[in-house]
Amino acid sequence: ALGTACSGPAPDPPIHDREVVDLTWTIDETSIAWPTSPGFTLETQFDGETDGGWYYLSHVLHGPEHGGTHIDAPRHFFRGRDTTDQIPLERLIGPGVTIDARTACAADRDHQVGRADFDAWEREHGAIPEGAIVLLRTGFGDYWPDRERYMGTAELGPEAVAKLSFPGLDPAAVDWLVRERKIRAIGLDTPSIDHGPSKTFAAHVALFEHDIPAFENVAHLERLPARDFTVIALPAKIGGGSGGPLRIVALL
Repeated sequence: ALGTACSGPAPDPPIHDREVVDLTWTIDETSIAWPTSPGFTLETQFDGETDGGWYYLSHVLHGPEHGGTHIDAPRHFFRGRDTTDQIPLERLIGPGVTIDARTACAADRDHQVGRADFDAWEREHGAIPEGAIVLLRTGFGDYWPDRERYMGTAELGPEAVAKLSFPGLDPAAVDWLVRERKIRAIGLDTPSIDHGPSKTFAAHVALFEHDIPAFENVAHLERLPARDFTVIALPAKIGGGSGGPLRIVALL
């Protein structure tokens, strides 16, 4: 009787009653970064017994803001927008949806996930909820950490950028996502929110003008349902940063 009298949606179960899915690749020497960026190295400062008789281990981590699973802060491509430390936590925690675009991306590895993909998803699953964190599953996460299959080239340096080939977000869909669906953030399982051949990074610019952060190199999207889960995406709080390493999880 009490349940019948209560109104409104049931509260979310506590975190310890929910499955936690880690969507983060481990940072190590195999982590993929942009061809013009350095890789990650872990320099050992001390590893052993101290004079005081206890064991002690300490490293210095060297690496780029934009490598491995990471966030692109809006300042990365738009002057005056949020730096990594300025992004409101409300943008980084919210209901998640997974847009499965694997078929289109298998047919064209430079596919730009756009309105046709979103419309098809909504016909099956309903409208993308307001305030959602949208995750694009291209299937390219299956290639990690094979740089050539994942990025289209294993080469490094400025000349390699012209050889990049992987899916991304269609810039033409950004206005609809921002104004009609009012998304909090967006991420995907490729190295960039713009597809590999992009020369103008128009999806970055369009998103970041609206202070919408992007998550790149997101892992294990195959473990997520289409909707009805929660995303928590917390980057290292780098003062003035254009991005940074990201620990992102989903609560199912």
